[in-house]
Amino acid sequence: MGGVTVLTLMKEKKTSRLQKALIWLFLVMLLQGCASWSKKDDVDIDPVDPHEDINRVSYDFTDKVDRVLFEPVVDAYVQYVPNAAQRSVGNFYDNVSYPNVVLNAFLQGKIKQGFADGLRFVINSTVGLFGLFDMATHMGLEKHDEDFGQTLGVWGFESGSYLFIPILGPSSERDVASVPVSMFTNVLFYVGAVAGAGVFAPLTVLGAIDKRARLAGPMRIRDQAALDPYLFVREASLQQREFLVYDGDPPLNLYDDEPFQDNPFDVKPKRPVSGSESSENDHSEEAVQQKNQGKDLSEQGI
Repeated sequence: MGGVTVLTLMKEKKTSRLQKALIWLFLVMLLQGCASWSKKDDVDIDPVDPHEDINRVSYDFTDKVDRVLFEPVVDAYVQYVPNAAQRSVGNFYDNVSYPNVVLNAFLQGKIKQGFADGLRFVINSTVGLFGLFDMATHMGLEKHDEDFGQTLGVWGFESGSYLFIPILGPSSERDVASVPVSMFTNVLFYVGAVAGAGVFAPLTVLGAIDKRARLAGPMRIRDQAALDPYLFVREASLQQREFLVYDGDPPLNLYDDEPFQDNPFDVKPKRPVSGSESSENDHSEEAVQQKNQGKDLSEQGI
């Protein structure tokens, strides 16, 4: 009886040792697997878009909101509102946000442009009936596109990681700083503070419809041509932001694969030139228009 007990105890000890060995082997394999996956993740992470998983969720959410809520309204707006009225609405919203352009022109050291932009805002706000009519352009005062994100870029700040903000659209760690600046330099912010939500809310809704209507063309291209719409929007937005920061003439070393030749909208960039380069001066207006044209997809979100 005692011999049986000893044998039983010996078997139990062997079994216990075997179990412990198997457990340790499993833990070692698990740790090695985690380490290999960690290395793989480090390799696969795009330094430009390290938050891609979260950004894709934000993009998908925004796209669904757009298709369900905004797209039907915008389709009706484009179909039934006369083009002249749509143009006046667009002029109005461009004008109420134009103090942001004036401020950032000065912050970027573009003093002459800043004064011209300030005069443009005054003329369109008065002669142009609160911006409904773009009288300043007819007087030779060109429209520019500046914001605080561009200003930080001019000051030497890197764009940082790519971000897709729900509803607002593509941005970056640098360009996020332009959101509050744009808000506080928009005339509608102060109109809402004085007149209340009864005036501010419908103006905000109409502004969102106008913005989405301007994006109809780029979004149609995205849907028809892009195998991965998220990547299409990301790459177009990042390239366009650099295009804007450098006033249409980004350095070639910003793009590793090949020289930057065409922007996402098939416009050929040409930087506005000084008066001393009179032989190329005729192209300056074209460059400004191209820069403004590129603004649309960089704001895409709704």
